Amino acid sequence: MEASINEIRVLLLKGDITDAECDAIVNAANAFLKHGGGVALAIVRKGGSIIQKESDEFVKKHGPLKKGEVAVTTAGRLRARHVIHAVGPIYGEGSIEDLVAAYLASLRKADELGDACIAFPAISTGAYGFPMEDSALAFLEALKSFRGNSVREVRVYLYGDEAYRAFVDAFTRALETKH
Repeated sequence: MEASINEIRVLLLKGDITDAECDAIVNAANAFLKHGGGVALAIVRKGGSIIQKESDEFVKKHGPLKKGEVAVTTAGRLRARHVIHAVGPIYGEGSIEDLVAAYLASLRKADELGDACIAFPAISTGAYGFPMEDSALAFLEALKSFRGNSVREVRVYLYGDEAYRAFVDAFTRALETKH
């Protein structure tokens, strides 16, 4: 599915984010940037241990991240230039606003870095348990409020049919109601 929001081309894709050819890939991270499962583990496995090493150095220097904050590392062997690690909320312990903040912080960091293309997973939907639809709506809210200079294309890589359908349905409903 393709849409345009605030002059940004938005693509919803079924696939593996580690194959993305974008300037930045967003990782759904935990506060300590320990990449032991889900999207985070896939990114480190394909990109290499340098991503975990730089993550550990970031936390040692700056401390753990809070919900809605981001950190940046290189992307190792990935096709991206860097990885933006975004900490979303755990379902039941954080709000939809915290999830919007994680998406928005990632967009702002990509813009600050001069990125034209950024690839996202469905933040907080794996081990953190947020429903796909909530993540899709949070992503839409972040896109609607984002104002930047360099970001021109945003891709959301969704793993599996269920995740893809949930995002497409949420986007379709939300975009139809604005007319």
